[in-house]
Amino acid sequence: MTMRPIRVIGDPVLRTPAEPVTSFDAELRRLVADLMDTLLGAPGRAGVAAPQIGVGARVFVYDADGHRGHLVNPVLELSEQTEIDDEGCLSIPGLYFPTPRARHATARGVDQHGEPLTVTGSGFLARALQHETDHLDGRLYVDTLRGDARRQALREIRAGRFAAPGRGPSPAG
Repeated sequence: MTMRPIRVIGDPVLRTPAEPVTSFDAELRRLVADLMDTLLGAPGRAGVAAPQIGVGARVFVYDADGHRGHLVNPVLELSEQTEIDDEGCLSIPGLYFPTPRARHATARGVDQHGEPLTVTGSGFLARALQHETDHLDGRLYVDTLRGDARRQALREIRAGRFAAPGRGPSPAG
């Protein structure tokens, strides 16, 4: 089992769009396995994208609503219906904010062998697909926030009120 360290906000890899995968080889299969090991060992998990472990490739794994798997080079189709629910991120640990997302999502891509793959979900699975695809585009969930929620999130991030690895929780909670 190879759990890889999660990169936290401030690391440039999280703000850099990931490159499409073009080689479906043992290295990609190792990356998918490392991502899944990292996901399964992480607290409060729903998915992990390659940039979160420092790899700029369009790959993520997910484990949400009883569905577990991976997607390579995903493209999303989103419903117009939206819902707001609390969302967090392993790259901004300990912070959760009400985040708008499409209620239904379909992600089309390929698996680690280059075979076509489609994942369709609603609710939490749809949220996970959107969240992880955002990582591949260099976006974090706080980028989707608006109004007071966005202002509060940015204040807490600037103040370092998230539990970065090795730091432990901040005194402010």
